[in-house]
Amino acid sequence: MDIVIAGSGKLGTMLTQKLAAEGHSITIIDTNITVTAELMEEYDIMTVEGNCASMETLRNAGIEKADLLIVTTGSDELNLLACMTAHSMNKKIHTIARIRTPEYMESTYALRKPLALSLTVNPERHAAREIGRLLKYPGFIKREKFANGLIEIVGIRIDADSPLCGQPLRKLPHIAHCQVVVCTVLRDGDTITPDGEFIFEEGDVIYVTASSENLNTLLKNLGLIKRKIKNIIIAGGGRICFYLTRLLEKDNFNVKIIERDLARCEELADHFHNVTIIHGDASSIHVLEREGIESCDALISMTGMDEQNAVISIYGSSLQIPKVITKLGRAEHVQIYDNLPVGSLVSPKELSCNTIVRYVRAMQNQVGSAITVHSIAEGKAEAIEFIVDENTKHCNTPLKDIKLTDGVVLASITHGRMIEFPNGDSVFNHADRIVVVKSGDKLIHQLNDIFAG
Repeated sequence: MDIVIAGSGKLGTMLTQKLAAEGHSITIIDTNITVTAELMEEYDIMTVEGNCASMETLRNAGIEKADLLIVTTGSDELNLLACMTAHSMNKKIHTIARIRTPEYMESTYALRKPLALSLTVNPERHAAREIGRLLKYPGFIKREKFANGLIEIVGIRIDADSPLCGQPLRKLPHIAHCQVVVCTVLRDGDTITPDGEFIFEEGDVIYVTASSENLNTLLKNLGLIKRKIKNIIIAGGGRICFYLTRLLEKDNFNVKIIERDLARCEELADHFHNVTIIHGDASSIHVLEREGIESCDALISMTGMDEQNAVISIYGSSLQIPKVITKLGRAEHVQIYDNLPVGSLVSPKELSCNTIVRYVRAMQNQVGSAITVHSIAEGKAEAIEFIVDENTKHCNTPLKDIKLTDGVVLASITHGRMIEFPNGDSVFNHADRIVVVKSGDKLIHQLNDIFAG
C-alpha cells in the first residue's frame, strides 16, 4: 500500500521501520529536513519537507493516490486538520491521527465522520489501560487478549525461587495445575521455541497461553500471588497518570501521586478529590520514604525521563514492592532495561504503533488476514489471531499431519466459546479462531502462511 506518515518523531520513526519492513511504500512528511534525510538514508522511502496540513505539501507527498495517511505530529490540532485536508483531496483515503489531549476524547469520537478520521490513537491512554490490566494480575509482566477475551498470552519472569526454575517444560502442567501452552521463551535477548525437555532458568521470560478464567490458578500455583494490590504510588503526574488515576478511582484503590510541578499538582487536585497529591521529587529517596514507599503494594514510575523512571523502579524493587511498573518513552530502551529489576515495562509509543500496524494489516483485506496482532518478547515475536475460512488449508486435518513453518507455534484453537490448547490430534474447522505465535523475520499476513506445505 501507499502510506504517507506525517511526523518523524519517535512514533513516526517506529511506524516507518515496521511498515517499510512489511513492504509498504512509505512517504514521510516533516518540517525537519535533517530528520527526513536520515530516515531516507536508513530506509527505502520518500520524504517531503513541509507542513502536513498544507495542500501543496500533501500533493507533493502523493496524497491523491495514497491509501492511508498517518499523522503523528506533536500538535493534535494540526493532526486533525491534516486528516481533513487529505480527505478533501482523496475521498477514498484512510486517515489515522494521534490525539493526546484528554479534553478532545469525546469530541473526536463523536465527530469521526465530519473530521474524516478512520482511527485515533492516544499513546498515554493506551499505556494507562495496559497498566490497569497489569495491576489486576500483578504476577504477569505482560498481558494480551485474544478470542474476544477468552484467551490471553501472558509474560512471566522466572525467578530463582520459582517452582519452574530448573524444571523441564513437560512438568509445567503438573506444576500449574491448569491447561497452558508455552509459546516462546525470551532468554538473554533471544527467543526460543521450547520443546518438552527445555529447562527453565532464572531470568527467563516465558510467554504462556491460558484461558482468562485460569489466570488466577496459574498465578497461585506458580507462587506469583503475593498480596492484593490496594495502595499505589505513582511517580510523575503527566497524561498517563491522569488517565490511569481515572481508572483506579473507579476501583477504589488508594492512590498517591508524587509530582514535582506545583501547577500540575493543583490541576490534578482539581480533577481527583479522593487521591493524595504530593508536591515533591519522586526521584528523592527521602520523599519516597516519607510517603511510605516500603508499605505500598505497587509503584508506577512514569516521569518524563526514562533514566529517572528506571532508578525509581530499581529502588522500589530493592524494597521488594510486590508490583513495579516502569514507563519507557523510548521503545529502543526496552532491551537495555529488560535485564534490570524494573518490573513490567510499558512503552506508550509501542502500544500505539502496534494498534496502527494492526489497522494497516486489516486494511489489506486479504482472505484469511490477521484480526489481532500483538508484539511480544521485546518485539522479537508476534502473537497473531486468525479466523478459519473456506480458503484455509488443512481444515479437519489432525495437527500431527500438518507441517508448520519454522518458528511458528499454534497456541490455541477456539471453537465458538470452547477453548482448546492443541495437541497432535487437534483439528480446526470453518469459523474457528486460531492464535499462533511466530518468532523470526518471516512475515505472517494470512493464516495459510503458517503452513510449510
